[in-house]
Amino acid sequence: MSPSRCLYFILKKSFTVNYYLVLLVSVIIILPLSLLKNLGHLGYTSGLSLLCMVFFLIVVIIKKFEIPCPLPMTDHVNETLLNITHHSDNTTTDDDTCRPKYFVFNSQTVYSIPIVTFAFVCHPTLLPMYEELKDRSRRKMQNVANVSFLAMFIMYLLAALFGYLTFNIHVKPELLHTYFKYFKHDVLLLVVRLAVLAAVTLTVPVVLFPIRTSISHLLFSTKDFSWIRHIIITVILLAGTNTLVIFVPSIRDIFGFIGASAAPMLIFILPSAFYIKLVKKESMMSVQKIGATLFLILGFFVMFGCITLILMDWISNSEVADQGH
Repeated sequence: MSPSRCLYFILKKSFTVNYYLVLLVSVIIILPLSLLKNLGHLGYTSGLSLLCMVFFLIVVIIKKFEIPCPLPMTDHVNETLLNITHHSDNTTTDDDTCRPKYFVFNSQTVYSIPIVTFAFVCHPTLLPMYEELKDRSRRKMQNVANVSFLAMFIMYLLAALFGYLTFNIHVKPELLHTYFKYFKHDVLLLVVRLAVLAAVTLTVPVVLFPIRTSISHLLFSTKDFSWIRHIIITVILLAGTNTLVIFVPSIRDIFGFIGASAAPMLIFILPSAFYIKLVKKESMMSVQKIGATLFLILGFFVMFGCITLILMDWISNSEVADQGH
């Protein structure tokens, strides 16, 4: 048996017991990292996570020029293309398959805005990061934020662009699943999948840190630091995260709903409301206050509009599932 097939069957066997694997990784890797007292200690793991995502981006770009269009006709691809042709009103030609479209509107489009919004929610980690800076200042923190946002925007844009140009109409909501569907025995893609799993795993402690800090300041601001309380809060948060991972069928639903509810609050609504309320020296007719007001209105529009459309999509999918049974 070739090494690629061995690695594939090992991964496949692991995913058959994915619930136990999630718990094992949570206890052995995520929990010890999440128990660290200072965010600065996670700098090395964050750097490794970033390198994994850079590796993922490089492979996505390389595969764009390696994978032919139309896709190679394997048994799985034949079945997929037959299903697409059967459910389509028009005949799909090779030219249509390989021609990228500037805009695609379907039932999944409603998830795009919340997911993009959620991808740029870094606000909870700003204050903990500011506390870890040496010779910290407002300008230095602004430079850190600008570089971080620009780097992530470029990575997201290139990964999405080259991923879509590789598969065009056959691209799936989760890009890695698209590669795995058509090229299951590609060693490089299997390594990329492991790298992305490592990146996501190492990101969890960074995300849990500001949540735990906020809870501690909210409920125990007058008390001294306690390792027992620190561990209990961390375990509860990690247990809740594992519950979502195990029982929610698709990560798209989590990203979509949180991106439609919490993300607009953090990005649009709360900053605008705080600026309007706290900055007294400017009148409501100033350019800054008018801009903040428009930003506030945009936040409510994005939040309620996306939540409504997502709930409608869930209801329609449940009705289709019931009819299928």
